[in-house]
Amino acid sequence: MYQDFFGKDASSLRDKKLFLFDMDGTIYEENRLFEGTIDLLNKISQTGGQYFFITNNSSKSVRDYVEKVNRMGIPADRDNFFTSAQATVLYLKENHSGKCVYCQGTKSLVKELVDEGLDVVTEYSDRAEVILVGYDTELTTQKMHDTCRMLLKGLPYIATNPDYVCPMSFGFVPDCGSMCMMYKNATGREPIFIGKPEPTMINIVREKTGHSKEETVVIGDRLYTDIASGINAGVTTVCVLSGEATVEDIQNGDIRPAYTLGSVMDLLNILKTDT
Repeated sequence: MYQDFFGKDASSLRDKKLFLFDMDGTIYEENRLFEGTIDLLNKISQTGGQYFFITNNSSKSVRDYVEKVNRMGIPADRDNFFTSAQATVLYLKENHSGKCVYCQGTKSLVKELVDEGLDVVTEYSDRAEVILVGYDTELTTQKMHDTCRMLLKGLPYIATNPDYVCPMSFGFVPDCGSMCMMYKNATGREPIFIGKPEPTMINIVREKTGHSKEETVVIGDRLYTDIASGINAGVTTVCVLSGEATVEDIQNGDIRPAYTLGSVMDLLNILKTDT
């Protein structure tokens, strides 16, 4: 029997076939890959499972993510990813088809939107009919001014993800959720958040692969996004303590993962256990 951090039998994780990983704080921190990650992914493949990366970080396109993980030695291509940017594209096409989108985000996010056929502007414009805010690692004062001016027009307002912070080697920096709090303080506007904790990404990947809820597990380091999305999708959840969530957060909070592990190395050890 292999126990999780709180002594719960976690042996059932060996029966999972679809492993959905968060990225920042779960398999790496900035450009540092966590120990055991590559061996874990190889083990999943060797035992007939599949792995996907479902990230709320919209600062990079899928192409950029593929290039990043490949540099780290992770075998993956576009089919291994589903991001909040991709989920946002689906939402815009379903709910605001043909409308011009004002986007505050990185060049990478803007390119992904344009490549998907969306009409996008990145400066204040009377043409814009929808406002989108993403996790913007290229944020400038001019962008903030333009976004506030756009928000005061009262247009529909969405954001790629509600994460408050993004982990760095030295700690954390403000993520999209914190940026949106800043805009709320300035304009009174709150967005509709896409990405986790909504179950969209999980459901789409499950449908794509044909795996049942019982065969699926979500692994992440944030309770209010990663773990909440798994709970909302009705699948098993694993919280790793290598990122944002702490033991105290899990013990004192309302969002409880099915299992808690120190890191992905612990999950590897579970899958390697013969009995």
